[in-house]
Amino acid sequence: MGIQSAEEYIDFFINLNMGDSVTLLSFVNNEKLVLKQKLEYKNLEKTPVKNGIKILERLVNEINETGQDAVIQKYQKK
Repeated sequence: MGIQSAEEYIDFFINLNMGDSVTLLSFVNNEKLVLKQKLEYKNLEKTPVKNGIKILERLVNEINETGQDAVIQKYQKK
């Protein structure tokens, strides 16, 4: 798995440049769903996938508590 931090997920989301059509929360939930499906693969190392899910769950909680803009500002690479 290539993405290993909240900062990298935010950077990836921003670089997708989807404008207002996709919210960060939708993106994070989609990514989490994809990773959960990957856990079912037999020939895949599970630890990085589980770590990715934990990062995404933390982002969901932060988005719900402080809002999308605050989370983006917090993790956005300068």
